[in-house]
Amino acid sequence: MGAHLQGETDEGAMADINVTPLVDVMLVLLIIFMITAPMLHQGVEVTLPETVAADQIPMRVDDPLVLSVQTNGMVYIRDEPVHPTKLLDRLGAILDQRDDKQVFIKGDRNITYGQFIEIVGLLNEGGIRHLGLVAEQLTPKS
Repeated sequence: MGAHLQGETDEGAMADINVTPLVDVMLVLLIIFMITAPMLHQGVEVTLPETVAADQIPMRVDDPLVLSVQTNGMVYIRDEPVHPTKLLDRLGAILDQRDDKQVFIKGDRNITYGQFIEIVGLLNEGGIRHLGLVAEQLTPKS
């Protein structure tokens, strides 16, 4: 196929793979994933309370359904604001399309217990029984 030099024999094709392009592509993908991974959290930014319990949000095929409650009483499904009177309708429509019926609540540490109980009561009234609470893990003091 190629030019032969004097004294060179054609004993077969070279079986080694040039991995340099493969390594280049993998490094680019690694950089892309490192940049985009922190952007994948869901919900609205709230100041979470701290606890010594470990982070126990299980990873499933579906993205976790996160309900965020801010100090001003605004409720968000993922990052979309929802009026509390329409919360059950919106959650019901979303949960009907999902296999995982669990809802995670991210409540700001400065909301009152009453605000939190109102949301939990509303969810309970709507038949949503699988609730998870999201908190920051407390760093142990040394």
